[in-house]
Formats: sequence, structure tokens, C-alpha cells
Amino acid sequence: MEVNVESPGGLRRKMRVRVPAERVAKAVDDRLRRYASRAKLPGFRPGKAPRKVIEQQFGDAARIDAISDIVQQTYPEALNQAGVHPAGQPKIDITAEKAGEPLEYVADFEVYPEITLQGLDALAVERPVIEVSEADVDRLIENLRKARRTFEVVERAAAAGDRVSVDFLGKCDGEPFAGGEGKDVQFEIGASQFLPELENGIVGHRAGETFSVDVTFPADYRAENLRGKTAQFEVTLKKVEAATLPAIDDAFLKAHNVEDGAGEAGLRAKCKAALEKERDKGVQNRLKAQVFDQLLQRNPIEVPDALVQQEVARLRQEAAARMNLPPSDDEKLKQLMPDGMFESSARRRVSLALLIGEVIKAKQIELDPKRLDAALDAIAADYEQPEQVKAYYRSRQDLMQGLSAMVIEEQVVDALLAGVQPRERPMTLDELLNPKTATQS
Repeated sequence: MEVNVESPGGLRRKMRVRVPAERVAKAVDDRLRRYASRAKLPGFRPGKAPRKVIEQQFGDAARIDAISDIVQQTYPEALNQAGVHPAGQPKIDITAEKAGEPLEYVADFEVYPEITLQGLDALAVERPVIEVSEADVDRLIENLRKARRTFEVVERAAAAGDRVSVDFLGKCDGEPFAGGEGKDVQFEIGASQFLPELENGIVGHRAGETFSVDVTFPADYRAENLRGKTAQFEVTLKKVEAATLPAIDDAFLKAHNVEDGAGEAGLRAKCKAALEKERDKGVQNRLKAQVFDQLLQRNPIEVPDALVQQEVARLRQEAAARMNLPPSDDEKLKQLMPDGMFESSARRRVSLALLIGEVIKAKQIELDPKRLDAALDAIAADYEQPEQVKAYYRSRQDLMQGLSAMVIEEQVVDALLAGVQPRERPMTLDELLNPKTATQS
């Protein structure tokens, strides 16, 4: 078999394969024998029809099947012979195919980039230093109380934090617009469920009042026809409800699995431990992000488009799952969420995966079973029946693969940080866990 690989440019390769005529003839003969063994032709018992009759009846089909068989068999052989490693599936074109002559085809594909890691001995990272404060614990307990709050109708003007029920009709340039009308819509003022101007415009009004609120849509609003425009909403406030937070009593403590007799001090201790766990996870994520950002910056590589497209499809499916969209094929989802929405993230993911793989090879990193067990223990610890959770994870190959990938990434980070002295950076817990909020404030 003759194999010749051409490089049109970048990661693209064209592999030309020439299969000897004898091998093609044998493949066709094998296919004809299979047809003959099960053919049912008038005037002949099954499997007893003459070869000439079989060739006349099934010759074309046998040749098509044989060529398909040969391509499937010889493609991996040719790759091995040429010493190339494709990324993604090839596009195969048959370029020469005649009875009694060699079969020739061209496989068009991309290969993985050749990577030489650089700049890994000069990483500069900051390690967040955070003390979980009593104020942090207070905020968490307040959030736990808010999660169990109740609402009661009040006969006063609406204020921030109240839950209201409204009817509204929005008009832009004097005309109603799609999505601008609602009946008996319930929301909490200040929870950012609606545009801030609309929510704030309800403050100070009482149930039974009808009033107008001007709302200017953001320049990046999802509806293109409303971007930057000002609409007038006619609002009828139908009900105002005030929130009541539960007391920190025995029922509240029991609902949060605080040991009997531990009281509020036990709740605070449990909350502090939970926040410290989140802090440690946040610190590790911050270090990982810095290491991987620098790995990418110092090692720019060309990535195969085939892998990028695979990752785009995966990201689209993940987005659909987060949005609770009904199951759908990728083409329908593509209309709703075009490739351009995900291409940048997909390219970054593929680049990072290839670089991480190269670090794993260069530093001979192997998955640490003890760290994997510890990671599984940490996940299961958040549940009432941890052993059942661990058994469930171990029964699911996809879950264990995801957990293994997370652990090996942590090992890569540790390996890259070996010998590096991170600069300590004091910050608050909120700055660590909510960087966007901290930046905006």
C-alpha cells in the first residue's frame, strides 16, 4: 500500500492512499461470496446460484461495499504507516476506482499541533488570604433566614424587599411591544427580576393604584428593537406583601441540622466551617485560573477546527441544559444559539486541554487515587447519606471521569506551582467569591 501525506498549510493534512488491485479484487470476491451464501434467486436454491449470476445481480453492490470495507480497514493502517495522528474525523474522497486497477483515495483531516512548553519556570501568581469574619457568618445566617421567609399582605406603600403583584402594559413610541404585558405578575422589589427602573417605580405606591413608569432599556437589551429606547409602563399594583424572617429557634436550628443543645453558637460554628470550605475552594480556583491563564498566554498554539466544533456543540448542549430547554438535536439548538456564541470559549477550552495534556506528559503526572477518593469524600460529605452518594458516583462512568479530570487538573496546578512562591494578597470573602460584584462596588 502506498501512502503519501501532503501539508496544504497549518494543521491540515491530505493523505493519499493507493491500495493494490489484488487487495481490492479479494475484497470484492469476499463480498460476492457473502451475497452468494444468502441470495435467494428464482430457480436456484439459497446459496447455489452460479457465480456469473451472482456477479450480474450483485456485482455493483458488492464492489461498493468492498470499497467501503477497504477504506475502513486501510485508513488506520495508512495513518500508522505515515506516522500521523488526526484530530477529528476525516473527509474521504475516492479519486480512482476501476475494476482490475488500484483503488486510490484522499483523506483530508487536521492533526494535533506540536507543542513545546515554554515559560513554566516563571509563573507569577497571587494567593488570596482571607479570614472568615463574624460579619461573613452574620450574612450567611441572614441569607438562610431569607430563604425561609414568609410574606403577609400589608396596607401600606410598597418598599424595597416587599413582594408585589402587578398588571402592566408597556408601550414604546405609543405602541405595545412583544413581552411588554403581564397579568398578576409577582416579584420581589430589589431582587432584579425586572428592569431596575420598573421595580423602583413601584416603590411608594399602594395596592389599588394605577400609575405610569418610564423605563429606558439598556443598549445591550436582548430585544434588538428596544435597545436604548424609553418605554412607558402603565402599572396597576394589586397586592403588597411584607417579608417576615423566621426566628433562630429550635425549629430553625433543626432544619439546618444543628445538633441538639448546640443552639445558635452551633449554627454559627457550622456556618463558619461551610464558609471556610467555600473559601478554600475559592482560593484553589483562583490559583488554577491564574496558572491556566499564564499557561495559555505563554504557549499560544494553533488548534484543530474539528476539535473546536466538537467543543462548540458540547457547550451548546450544556447551555441548553442550564436553560432547561427540552431535548433537541444540535441543528435546532444552533438556530437558537449560533456557533459564534461559543467559539471563543470553545477555542480556549481546546487549547487549554491540549496544553494540560502536554504538561501531564512532560511532568509524568498520573492520577492520584488517594486524591480522587478525597475529592469524592468531599462531595459526599454535603449529603445525609454519603456512602450512597459515593456508591452512585462509582456506578456512573461519566461522573467519575469528570471527577478524575478535576483532580488531575489540580495535580497539574500543583506541579506547575512547585517551586513558585505566590505573593499573598489579603482580600475579603466577598471579593474572593463574587469578584464581579466587588469590582462594580
